[in-house]
Amino acid sequence: MTPSPPSTHLLHTAAALRDLPRRTGPRAVVMTMGALHEGHATLIRAARERAGAEGQVVVTVFVNPLQFGAGEDLDRYPRTLDADVALAAEAGADVVFAPSADEVYPGGEPQIRIAAGPMATLLEGASRPGHFDGVLTVVAKLLHLTAPDIAFYGEKDAQQLAVITRMAADLNFPVRIVGVPTVREDDGLALSSRNRYLSAPERRTALALSAALFAARDRLAAEEALRARAAFAGHPVQDRAAALAALGEDRAAADAHAVAYAAAGPPHGPSVARAAAGAVLTDAAHLDPPLELDYLALVDPSDFTEVADAYEGEAVLAVAARVGTTRLIDNIRLVFPPAGGAADAPAAPHHAAAAGTGAAADGPAATMPPRPTTTPQGPLGAPR
Repeated sequence: MTPSPPSTHLLHTAAALRDLPRRTGPRAVVMTMGALHEGHATLIRAARERAGAEGQVVVTVFVNPLQFGAGEDLDRYPRTLDADVALAAEAGADVVFAPSADEVYPGGEPQIRIAAGPMATLLEGASRPGHFDGVLTVVAKLLHLTAPDIAFYGEKDAQQLAVITRMAADLNFPVRIVGVPTVREDDGLALSSRNRYLSAPERRTALALSAALFAARDRLAAEEALRARAAFAGHPVQDRAAALAALGEDRAAADAHAVAYAAAGPPHGPSVARAAAGAVLTDAAHLDPPLELDYLALVDPSDFTEVADAYEGEAVLAVAARVGTTRLIDNIRLVFPPAGGAADAPAAPHHAAAAGTGAAADGPAATMPPRPTTTPQGPLGAPR
């Protein structure tokens, strides 16, 4: 592990940042809105590792007013700069850049902004009109101000990750975008600065988000296991089911019937994943307090449009819901194999990072790091 730098500079102005000498190694930036937690720390550690001892890690702390809509929590968003600087320093940051709104937007809100395009009209964009335009505008400004070689963002904000990656590619930003997987707490809840708003009963309800995603992952894995068994059966699985039933072996016959069902016809993966996640969320709507679902969507990661039941390849299962007055989001990546093929085990939760203003992976076509395939069970079936 690369040791933390001996001191971390706190800068508030663009001029001070411009005067900061660059090191011989790469400059890496981690963009956040403050209220830093372990997810942010993981991002900073990833940046420190990539930058190396000769590089430089800059953490930005800026609560961006452009990405908050009417009635959202801009005023109550937590501001904890002293604690943020301490956490950033411990994780390996060289610089914390914490500008004021006037510093980032001199003269008030900018008249010219970056439009996020069609992807910004879906899911989070549909729920929060103008949100991604605000995100991309501040990300573009901070990329210009910090001038990094590499920028690190969390995968928890999967759609945000995608639009920033697309902006960097489409507008030829000379920066490599790197995504870091979502960090989860022991009960499965994705780390978020908004988790601190949850009461104990609300937190129990909020576990339904991750439980729904893991239910879809596990149901998909079960279907693929049955299909694999059918593929390697030494004789037609339908005949085996009938023979077992005739012998009174009901449990074994039921198992064989399940294998036969999985072997028949095309894979049922997308519809099975949606149904498994939906069942958990439907139950959570009857909890006290209830979970109020905004959306559950299984989408193509390239454009965030819904995938068809015959879809093959990687997809993102995304969920957003409100518990009490707190709105939470989460997602997981799933892989759907081609008909007659076998997929790698669907992605399990990976304890590695989420937060802030965030986006993608090593360039527009980055490869995600491998995930573990098993996790212990916690409340609501959520892996620990």
